[in-house]
Amino acid sequence: MTGVLDERMRRVRGQMRELDVDTLLLSVGPDLPYLTGYEAMPLERLTMLVVPVDAGAKLVVPELEAARVPAQGDLFEVVTWSETADPISLVAEAVRTDGRVAIGDRTWARFVLALQAAMPAATWMSAVQIVGPLRAVKDTAEVEMLRKAGAAVDRIAARLQSGEIELVGRTEAEVSAELARQILAEGHHKVNFAIVAAGANAASPHHEPGGTRITPGDLVLCDFGGTMVGADGVGYCSDITRCVSLGEPAPEVRQAYDVLEVAQASAVDAARVGAACESVDAAARSLITDAGYGPYFMHRTGHGIGVEEHEDPYIVEGNTTLLVSGHAFSIEPGIYVPDRFGMRLEDIVVADEDGPDPMNRAAHGLAVL
Repeated sequence: MTGVLDERMRRVRGQMRELDVDTLLLSVGPDLPYLTGYEAMPLERLTMLVVPVDAGAKLVVPELEAARVPAQGDLFEVVTWSETADPISLVAEAVRTDGRVAIGDRTWARFVLALQAAMPAATWMSAVQIVGPLRAVKDTAEVEMLRKAGAAVDRIAARLQSGEIELVGRTEAEVSAELARQILAEGHHKVNFAIVAAGANAASPHHEPGGTRITPGDLVLCDFGGTMVGADGVGYCSDITRCVSLGEPAPEVRQAYDVLEVAQASAVDAARVGAACESVDAAARSLITDAGYGPYFMHRTGHGIGVEEHEDPYIVEGNTTLLVSGHAFSIEPGIYVPDRFGMRLEDIVVADEDGPDPMNRAAHGLAVL
């Protein structure tokens, strides 16, 4: 694992030199485990990785958290602070205080303001410009982790589509809890979300599962995923959406789903190395719009995925970023008719020189139970 992290640190320092950045500061959030294998708890006590461009890195951590930091050879020095110490000064001592500093975008505002006060001569920028492009392009091991996580939720989706997961008579919240249990049972470290939306509730794309009881005739949307930890000690995310009809769907539902399925497949096929992100969005959106459902598809076609559920690159109009081999993202068009029904179909896809590589293989047709 240390070799992987050493290479990531080397690449980060390369980005820092290109952008003329003297020091990188990372606190809570996904960038920290990506570089160190350590996920900090979101505490009011400061944790901060200090990466000078031409000197050794230091991980400043509360003393009571030090035992949780995995040993990573010479990757960084662990610097602990006691309850009565000032961690801001410890960080400032390790930074060129009149230099250019990049700070993680998940850092709590109280710490950003304190660090800026301690280093008034420094200039500041967001660390996403350094770490973001590196995280967006997955290496072979990362793609295999996404594939493993995708296969795990595929198995759950297959049980959902076959009727093995009971729906009728249960509440959305009960089914959501069942999906969460199965996500963990399939090897995920944690559950990120388990949306279950029945009938008209599915017209809200991020519906919160509640006490609505699922009944025959409902169209049920299930969108779920978690985080699975790889050999590098870093978690990688799964994310899948499938719909189930409890009984033969109404003609308008069947018609809309047929459009959705074709649009999703079209966008997957368009997700090729060299294609602009916005052109992939257009591949799905144009078909949905031409079929008369344009106003009912109100979100982007997809989002990047990796150590976060949502990260670069975003599959959305206006994003002219060209896909490269290793970009990983969702393809998830939807149709949401207020007060009537909603549907979404989602796979994770990795751009590859040989063509789009889907991480999800569960059946894409509307399952009718």
